[in-house]
Amino acid sequence: MTADLHCHTRLSDGSMGIDNLIALAKKQGIQAIAITDHDCLAGNVRGKLIGERYDVNVIPGVELSATDSKRGSKVHLLCYLPDSPDRLEGLCRRNLLESKKASQYMMIKASAKYPVTPEFILKCASGSTGVYKQHIMHALLESGLTDRIYGELYDDLFNPDKPGNILHKGRYPEPSEVMDAIHEAGGIAVLAHPLLNNDYELLDELIGQGLDGIEVWHPSCGEDDVVYLQQKAKKHDLLMTGGSDFHGMYGVGKTPLGACTTPEAQFEALMSYKSKKRRQRQKQSG
Repeated sequence: MTADLHCHTRLSDGSMGIDNLIALAKKQGIQAIAITDHDCLAGNVRGKLIGERYDVNVIPGVELSATDSKRGSKVHLLCYLPDSPDRLEGLCRRNLLESKKASQYMMIKASAKYPVTPEFILKCASGSTGVYKQHIMHALLESGLTDRIYGELYDDLFNPDKPGNILHKGRYPEPSEVMDAIHEAGGIAVLAHPLLNNDYELLDELIGQGLDGIEVWHPSCGEDDVVYLQQKAKKHDLLMTGGSDFHGMYGVGKTPLGACTTPEAQFEALMSYKSKKRRQRQKQSG
């Protein structure tokens, strides 16, 4: 079973629609994917139906935004297989509202620096539930001001250390709050790409607070990182997941679907995790 459990679509900051994403998975021999759009569950029902047509197992998921106020960094938590996804809708709405406030600031700043309008940026974000940095870059690319999404111009605009950057970060709930919301919805909480933002201390804190799993296999992880995360997961009896963090042409570098996957044994552990936990609770109460 080849499973890519971290994929984005046009509903957030991916460039590909759900239909094409699933058709691509089928073409590449990927038997299971998770649609994990940012703060958006809208693609899961449709994804499940289209997945059945293509014989691709589409796992319900979402990537939820959080702010680690102690360390001043943005954090992403993956939620898989929520029993009551509607319980996450309020959190998603609040996060998207915060994201839109940040993107409005960045669109205004971008249009003041370059000959693009906020309206044109919004057009480039058509179909998405928000406006992301990739959409601003898409507008600049369409206008002939750059020849790529990522590069020197992207760095100038969104690197917080660069003078004149237009980056504006939204303020989201604490990671522990987001994790609690995932559990209240009957979902499985996995810390996404924990080494991308050097979330070492946070990882230990969340493990102590009931984190279910770690994204071990991710394009940002080298071999030593994978070994470290595997050891951490085994020590604390945590799930291990993997995914390409696929964004289509909005992805960083050459990152095809299936670039990172979840091993079959770990995929089966994820799929049976909640029933295993129920049996453990019944045994303890009995």
